[in-house]
Amino acid sequence: MRFNRPHRPSRRTPHATGGRHRGKPPEEDARQDLPVSGPLASSRRRLLITSATVVSAVLVAVLALRNASGPQEQGAAGSRADCRPTALLVPPCGAWFGAFVPHERDDLPEKVRAYEKRVGRELDIVYTYHDMSLPSGTRREGQLLTPEERRVGEDHLLLLSWESKWWGGTRQQQPTWKQIAAGELDDRVIDVQARRIKDYGRKVFLSFDLEMDTRTPESGTPADYVKAYRHIHDRFRALGVDNVVWTWITTGYLNHADEIEKMYPGDDYVDWVGYNQYNYYLCHDAGWLTFAQTQKATHDWIRANISDDKPLMLSEFGTAADVDRPQRQAEWYARVPGVLKGLDGVKAALQWNYRDPGPHCNLAVASDAAWDSLRKAVSDPYLNQPLR
Repeated sequence: MRFNRPHRPSRRTPHATGGRHRGKPPEEDARQDLPVSGPLASSRRRLLITSATVVSAVLVAVLALRNASGPQEQGAAGSRADCRPTALLVPPCGAWFGAFVPHERDDLPEKVRAYEKRVGRELDIVYTYHDMSLPSGTRREGQLLTPEERRVGEDHLLLLSWESKWWGGTRQQQPTWKQIAAGELDDRVIDVQARRIKDYGRKVFLSFDLEMDTRTPESGTPADYVKAYRHIHDRFRALGVDNVVWTWITTGYLNHADEIEKMYPGDDYVDWVGYNQYNYYLCHDAGWLTFAQTQKATHDWIRANISDDKPLMLSEFGTAADVDRPQRQAEWYARVPGVLKGLDGVKAALQWNYRDPGPHCNLAVASDAAWDSLRKAVSDPYLNQPLR
């Protein structure tokens, strides 16, 4: 369960196709050796043949060693040991692949396994949502973490999206950012969840009110959000919770740029920056956008205006299908790895395999051809990094 997305007009990004051309090799020396004949010529020919044979043998040996060592795309460090994640769960040699997989609370492990079977690999990150209802009783939307999440977390990383909502609650039960910042939810909600996460022990990505730029003024002002975020962060720290990787996630919708900038809690409070950009196509009356067009403008803006060095997460990405061109979704996913490698600092990409509210808004993988394309894309060595 998650909140409705706002209407988002189409945003087109100029598609840069140019690049620096490789220069020609230096011109050879204009001076030529004088013709040589007789015994000297024979000696030179024998020397050249011998040298060529030695060089060929060396090249064969080097290639054999290279092939024996496996794929060479683990990054500059050159070994999987060097590619182990940092303390903030950053993969140094590539990026994580994750997904939001539709599920009920009690079937999360089964749904994750079914998705993994379809995509041909295990997920690195599994994405789930929670509200701020009371974390007690049989209702588990307010429990961080559920027993099912703990099971999945044994061999996956978890991204927990924690929303200042009470799904199904009354209007009076909906928390506001001012209430959170004032500590009114500490005893009943914040502290309880902090201790649950601490007891879990493993590190988790935690996002507070993702896409916060769509929640004003209902939840409060940008300043109220910053105070609420910082309060939760500081409360966790005071309770000794050191296994949270703080992940700040915006829409990345640049018509909200001024608001997004005001809602950044600051480098001391954020470990990762995430954004959610899609090819909506007919959903929200948008035109068709390539994967590069959905990502690059927001990526560059965040690097220029939010952080030039925080690890970045494509916390939700995906595309609608085109019923008139069935192969179009497959072609879209085929471009993901190449574009991803060119986005500075993007260290995780999570596919959204579900729908959005509204007509033509099914963003799930729609066909066998699209699944085959996504499977091939996420088999790229860049997206296959050691979890530990």
